[in-house]
Amino acid sequence: MNRDWIATARTLSEALPYLQRYSGAIVVVKFGGNAMGDQDAMADFARDIVLMRQVGLNPVVVHGGGPMINDLLGRLGIESQWVRGKRVTDKATVEVVEMVLTGLVNKRIVQAIMDEGGRAVGLSGKDDDLMVCEPDDPELGFVGRPVEMNVQVLHDMFNAGIIPVIAPVATGMNDNETFNVNGDTAAGAIAGALKADRLLLLTDVSGVKNKDGEVITQMTPAEVREMIADGTIAGGMIPKTETALKAIEDGVRGVVILDGRVANACLLELFTEHGAGSMIRTTEPRVKPRNL
Repeated sequence: MNRDWIATARTLSEALPYLQRYSGAIVVVKFGGNAMGDQDAMADFARDIVLMRQVGLNPVVVHGGGPMINDLLGRLGIESQWVRGKRVTDKATVEVVEMVLTGLVNKRIVQAIMDEGGRAVGLSGKDDDLMVCEPDDPELGFVGRPVEMNVQVLHDMFNAGIIPVIAPVATGMNDNETFNVNGDTAAGAIAGALKADRLLLLTDVSGVKNKDGEVITQMTPAEVREMIADGTIAGGMIPKTETALKAIEDGVRGVVILDGRVANACLLELFTEHGAGSMIRTTEPRVKPRNL
């Protein structure tokens, strides 16, 4: 018997319990990082999302687009201002952000999903008041923090067999305002409003690491807070884990931080025993390091 067939059968056998477990589940995926700029990686990601839908899950894609925003700002000669290492989003900048995220990045992802046989519709936080924001920090200008969510349109799309692809641009409490929302923050807010089964935050690292550099596969919120306090979790991983904690508080069953550069990362996380990143959830409190 062909060994490839045997390997395929074993893979399907391993995946079956997870396929049954996740039938009908809502999974929010934050897509960003270097994979967004790689055509092959984009196609692989789209293929994973389509497969998730075909086997009975309800995936939602939320994306960023920082490098493309920076590129267009530079070409337009718009100079960025910074406060405490964060970009100030003034009126001119937020207009560019909206153009890039909703008009370029969003449609590329939609097209990639369509090319793989899925049905996808792109929208932003402005559509049907999906996400309403207030200023996160007045010094940062039009950077928003979600305060009101209306996810009925997403449920309607699930029922129609459509994959939502969401750009993190939102309206303000004043309808004349537009806010740029951090992609992880937007994904967490949407996952929380949907009470999603999983929130997958794709990054350019393999997960949350302990002080020995080993990936931690399972953590509770309490353990995450301890690791932030003692400096084990530092730098850019702090806002990602804080997003995870807020999402869990809002009702998400589990949040996974994983490497989006790994082929089929989402499928490996959802449908295999070993997973693919760092899971944060209130159950299974044992912290498990894994050497990679």
